[in-house]
Amino acid sequence: MVDWPEPGTPVKIVVKTWSGEDSHEGLALPAAGPNLVTLKLVNGYNISFPESYILSIELLEEVQMVEEEVPEIIPQDESLPLVYLIHTGGTIASKVDYKTGAVTARFEPNELLDAVPELRSIARIRAVKLGNMWSDDIRPRHWNKMLESTAQAFAEGAVGVVITHGTDTLHYSAAAMSYGWAGQGGRPPGRIVLSGSQRSPDRGSSDAAENLIAAVHWAANGPEPSGYRDSSVVILHADSSDGKCAVLPGCATRKYHSSRRDAFKSINQDALAYVLVDRSGPSIEMCEAEVSDARVEAIAPKLFDENVRIAEFVAGAHLQPDLVQAAADAGYDAMYFHGTGLGHLPIENPENDSPENLKLRLTIEDYCNSGGIAVITTQTIHGPIHLDVYSKGRDQQEIGIIGHGSLCPPSSGLVKLHHLLSRDGGRETVSSGWLEDLCGENPDDSRH
Repeated sequence: MVDWPEPGTPVKIVVKTWSGEDSHEGLALPAAGPNLVTLKLVNGYNISFPESYILSIELLEEVQMVEEEVPEIIPQDESLPLVYLIHTGGTIASKVDYKTGAVTARFEPNELLDAVPELRSIARIRAVKLGNMWSDDIRPRHWNKMLESTAQAFAEGAVGVVITHGTDTLHYSAAAMSYGWAGQGGRPPGRIVLSGSQRSPDRGSSDAAENLIAAVHWAANGPEPSGYRDSSVVILHADSSDGKCAVLPGCATRKYHSSRRDAFKSINQDALAYVLVDRSGPSIEMCEAEVSDARVEAIAPKLFDENVRIAEFVAGAHLQPDLVQAAADAGYDAMYFHGTGLGHLPIENPENDSPENLKLRLTIEDYCNSGGIAVITTQTIHGPIHLDVYSKGRDQQEIGIIGHGSLCPPSSGLVKLHHLLSRDGGRETVSSGWLEDLCGENPDDSRH
């Protein structure tokens, strides 16, 4: 085993290679893998060799590393509107570090303006780094940090905010911004945009630059938010080709494709607008839609109770009553069921061969009778929850399951449930609030 020095120690190593002996100088690093030695070369690149390749190791007093150039400060036009860029993670505001091969956040205004110079003519950019997270690691506490950061940005004079976010759960955070700012009848002081990218910026097919240009343009120049459907918006590519980004309601949007650039669609309603990006610069094309009177500006967003816990279940052949009972025994604040079709659960036993179905029904009924909150949504994404069509749906209503009549998308519904529980946690609040159209998530079906 090679006696490798502490990380940061200046060293010179001699290694054997297929072309003969070679030497390298740099700083010792922690091993990149088992039975490897790893060195940061003087030019900043990392290199690793199997321990068996090492012929000698010499400790040095110092090595002269190549210093990274400090980028020149890029001046910004003070006459342009101020837009805050809040970075949570994802590839839209990132760069590939070819010294390490890692994708790192590019969240300094200087780096953004250098990478996407088109932003210089759209807005003044200030940037805040909340984190650099995989979007599937985001929790309600992070929604609150986003809400607080948007409030701070508006207090400091921003006309709009762009939250850069990984795409996998971007629609959950967009819904959280909508309910947080407009769920109680208000509207945010400025425009809130969530955007991400499906392709990393080092790929020729990357959508990062166009999505960012469109997002900043809407944040700087879009219509004032009314608080209905537009309290937060999602902006990403509308098509697989370049030149057009969709502006989607944050309360009713869903990621529907794992890899396409146009991965997001609005659910049970239309897009709000499109941002066209071409050589002449970005422009906004509004869609025809009803005009809602602007609500009163909210003083502050309603934060989510971070102690709330919701148990999620998917209806299907493996939904077992003991899973539901375990959640009830563990004291979860609510249960959220992704039902089949119009919102159904496996609670009947017509062939007398599936007693677990009847036990599931009794388990949910006992839970609701004891004051528990059970809400049903649909796995189909589009369409309403309609529990009056079949007898099973009517039975579910009788045992206390909430959800009939809702058009709220499944992901937005989970956030809405958490928002309602954060008000007072009562069953009556959830039951009545579920039928309300708090911020555009549950529109009249005749209009959409």
